[in-house]
Amino acid sequence: MSIFEAVVLGLIQGLTEFLPISSSAHLRVFAAFFDWPDPGAAFTAVSQIGTELAVVLYFRARIWAIVSTWCGSLVDKDLRGDINARMGWYIIIGTIPIGVLGLLLEDQIEGVFRDLRLIALNLIIFGVLLGVIDRMARRRNEIEDLNLKRGLTFGLFQTLALIPGVSRSGATITGGRMLGFTRPAAAEFAFLLALPAVFASGLYKMLDIGGNEYAGWGATIVGTLVAFVVGYIVIAWLMRFISTNSFMPFVYYRIALGVLLLVLVYHGVLSPAGGAGVA
Repeated sequence: MSIFEAVVLGLIQGLTEFLPISSSAHLRVFAAFFDWPDPGAAFTAVSQIGTELAVVLYFRARIWAIVSTWCGSLVDKDLRGDINARMGWYIIIGTIPIGVLGLLLEDQIEGVFRDLRLIALNLIIFGVLLGVIDRMARRRNEIEDLNLKRGLTFGLFQTLALIPGVSRSGATITGGRMLGFTRPAAAEFAFLLALPAVFASGLYKMLDIGGNEYAGWGATIVGTLVAFVVGYIVIAWLMRFISTNSFMPFVYYRIALGVLLLVLVYHGVLSPAGGAGVA
């Protein structure tokens, strides 16, 4: 992978990670459009570390409160009812499902799940699901209304992100909206919940960088740095946007992109495995 490709793919990763439109799908689709090799699951996972570092920077006050209060609650019973201490447990428990399924489905994630037809269908189906649930949500739960059951439900929805085209933020936010959380509250917990899983996946996939992977270390580092800078800008914008707007613009975009992909594959413009395996 050239440095130019790494910069472009890092830019795409940063632009799409937090928007509910699937960053892994866009990395995969962009490579197919320009007849580049599939950047691979390893590049995708490691470059996501950049966007998660943007989450750490943006939510640094909340993260420090969670970590310090959770640690303190291990020895101080009076802190155990604090929302930040409880969120520490909810994040840990909510991460277990995606950790288990991620290991069990590793081969599928790197193989059949990256078929452009499946990605297109996931963009459409889960886009419609997000739109319907976002419109139907009536309750106004905030972060303080989290409990164990709701935290686990967030985690179960996050497992859908293992399939390219679903979107980690989109799936988890959809679960949060279904539970009646406001858009900013659902997005905040979705981003915080992603931290352990994404960091663990990125560190695990670092072992695959180089070797048979298309992206080497130099390109991966450049892509990750670009994703960090762009990701911070996007997350700051998104949190302001959803405070007064719905997710419908992203729903329309997902449907349009999914339909376009199906048409291009059907007419032979793109191969279902477009870009994959190109030297």
